[in-house]
Amino acid sequence: MPRLRVKHFGPIQNGVTNDGWIEFKRVTVFVGNQGSGKSTLAKLYSTFSWIEKALERRDYDKSWFEEKDRLTNTFLPYHRLENYISSDQKNQTEIDYEGDAFTIKYAHGRMHITKSEAREYHLPQIMYVPAERNFISYLRNPEILRLNSPSLTEFLTEFNYAKENIAGSLALPINNANLEYDVLKNTLSIREATYRLELADASSGFQSAVPLYLVSQYLAKQVFKPIGLRQDTMSSKELERFRKEASKLLDESLTIEQQRAVITTISKQFNKTAFINIVEEPEQNLYPNSQWRILQSLLEINNQGADNHLVMTTHSPYVVNYLTIAVQGKQLHDNILKKKRDVDLMPELAKVIPLKSLLDADELAIYQADEKTGSIARLPMVEGIPSDSNYLNASLRESSDIFDRLLDIEEELEA
Repeated sequence: MPRLRVKHFGPIQNGVTNDGWIEFKRVTVFVGNQGSGKSTLAKLYSTFSWIEKALERRDYDKSWFEEKDRLTNTFLPYHRLENYISSDQKNQTEIDYEGDAFTIKYAHGRMHITKSEAREYHLPQIMYVPAERNFISYLRNPEILRLNSPSLTEFLTEFNYAKENIAGSLALPINNANLEYDVLKNTLSIREATYRLELADASSGFQSAVPLYLVSQYLAKQVFKPIGLRQDTMSSKELERFRKEASKLLDESLTIEQQRAVITTISKQFNKTAFINIVEEPEQNLYPNSQWRILQSLLEINNQGADNHLVMTTHSPYVVNYLTIAVQGKQLHDNILKKKRDVDLMPELAKVIPLKSLLDADELAIYQADEKTGSIARLPMVEGIPSDSNYLNASLRESSDIFDRLLDIEEELEA
């Protein structure tokens, strides 16, 4: 599995406790206060995953990445992270990334890259879903968002592709609502049982959830369609490189069969076989029950491919608790299968949680970021279940303690 080690980068100073590595499992979650480094870690994973993908596909030669300070000058600005390496600590910043295809080390202002051996690499579709996504729904002309953020611009591009591919209507995971696209007006609308409303006029929850769900399901659908039925998932730059690679190898002396073999070989460098979905705050503006429905949909999408990865940052204790339910459901599912006489309990389990959204405990990692110490700690698992001892639950307990103290004062007042 991919893993990342970070020191002296923005808010992350001391790295991860114990061995220092953050392991990106099938589902990886970062919790913590504002400014603690949750999004920083997610963005670094996005950045290094993309570099690994570009290396494997031979978009650029390894030496190109290693010359100068490509990371700071070329790649970190995509997520606005270039200022996270200050001039006075540039020689202290250390970032290590170990992927399935390459190992990348950043130290003393340079990347050093080595090829990993004997590991199978699945070319991924990488999507970063930013917290600013709700602006896309709110603005009737969201193209103006292209001005400031490259990552938001890419998300907007995929959002436009996704809405144009809505056939009729798309069932949303919340409120039993459907999403409809008017091609002539270039507008999205929410339709429920008693009303129809343009997305720009809908609630903030819909404005946040619709772009997340629409893009996630669209990209996963494209990746896992049979190749002959896929729409073009290449960007314009990828398509240009594909044509260049093909023109280098194809010539008139080859037979048609040989030309097909060449195209098949080149296509393997571009055909994506995994989906890396990196989501900031999936709970944004959502009622707890709707958070659960969105999380179920993200887990279901992630379960479509064995090599998919879902990475989330969150401020919501409900997201962590719902992940615990998904893990408990998987354990119960496996126990039902072991006891064949109780297999009729499976439909009962499916009523509680969709079976396609279950999560194996070994495929989940939750990390807590601490803005006070600049460190990251992995949340322990208790009998395969994420521990209740985390910052988010501590915040809930703190509110209960405050209320108890207020009751004590009231009792003294009435005494």
